[in-house]
Amino acid sequence: MKIGIDKIGFFTPHMYVDMAKLAQARNEDPNKYLIGIGQNKMAVIPPTQDAVTLAANAAAKILTVEDKEAIDLVIVATESGVDNSKSTAAYVSELLGLSHEIRTIELKQACYAATAGLQLAKGHIALAPDKKALVIGSDIARYGLKTPGEPTQGGGAVAMLVSKDPKLVTLEAESAYYAKDVMDFWRPLSQTEAKVDGKFSANIYLEFFEKVYQDYLAKTGIKLTDFSALLFHLPYTKQGLKGLRKALEGVDPTIASHYYNEFEASRKYNMATGNLYTGSLYLSLLSLLENTDTLKAGDRLGLFSYGSGAQGEFFSGRLQPNYKEALTYQTSEMLEMRTEVSVAEYEQIFSAILTDDHDRKLDISKDPAQFVLAGIKDFKRQYLKK
Repeated sequence: MKIGIDKIGFFTPHMYVDMAKLAQARNEDPNKYLIGIGQNKMAVIPPTQDAVTLAANAAAKILTVEDKEAIDLVIVATESGVDNSKSTAAYVSELLGLSHEIRTIELKQACYAATAGLQLAKGHIALAPDKKALVIGSDIARYGLKTPGEPTQGGGAVAMLVSKDPKLVTLEAESAYYAKDVMDFWRPLSQTEAKVDGKFSANIYLEFFEKVYQDYLAKTGIKLTDFSALLFHLPYTKQGLKGLRKALEGVDPTIASHYYNEFEASRKYNMATGNLYTGSLYLSLLSLLENTDTLKAGDRLGLFSYGSGAQGEFFSGRLQPNYKEALTYQTSEMLEMRTEVSVAEYEQIFSAILTDDHDRKLDISKDPAQFVLAGIKDFKRQYLKK
């Protein structure tokens, strides 16, 4: 039985800051951000959006009435959770109007957790082939204003509907994974911004990629040229490019050029959004599917998922017949319709983060999203569907 990704939906808020202007405001050469980390725009997240609303807005873009009736498992992967006990998935399921006869859970392992969710959903559908699972990676990347990690911030959510006989990508059976207790990135419970050892984290990422990629090749007997494209977790797109270069070491330049071309298609949306943490690999997948002009049904994609702390996994999928017809092609339009904010406006919005320690009402009139956070009352988040 074929099991995999039937639909993909993406959401990011309606504002962004220009990376060249942010670099100038930080007295940096714009090329440090545009080329050095490979980002040209960064999503700005208003207080009226959090991991719950981002996830609900992403899922609402793809789900039909029939899909909702078939879903009996909802997994939200996030490191931006809004409660230490109640799952983000419980809120999201209610906002989406899903059946109450479902399982709702939240997963956490830095940027890796959506991949764990995808694998869990795959196993679930194998046992219940007439059902569907909703897996969402939803996050807000925060490192703080004027910190080294600031230009690798961003946010948004990617929702994936997992089913038998998927329209987009069938997930293959084999994968290779590796875990190790590493302090390259973490966020203490008392903090709203992450802590990161940037250079160390970048090196661990590459170390884990090489480990699981080579393990996968050895386990399966598959070689590089059996892949039509390689996809990467993209905390910033230059990091994925470094991973690709490792995979292509010693490869004939004519062959390598194909993989570089597909990589450019795969990072288009990430370059304009920034870091999605758990959703970034899957935004890259969506970007590839919507922007490639060479891939075809049956082509194999290799995917590298990484989460600091640290967990890595390399797995693969096959493109399905007529996969292009199953895409919404809404992403480019959504990104183009966003409003640019100044650096000063971005700083003000960033500092207006909502905390649960007191009642607060938010102005939702300027947020055009379908699902919004209206405020806090008695320590309870107030979500609305417009």
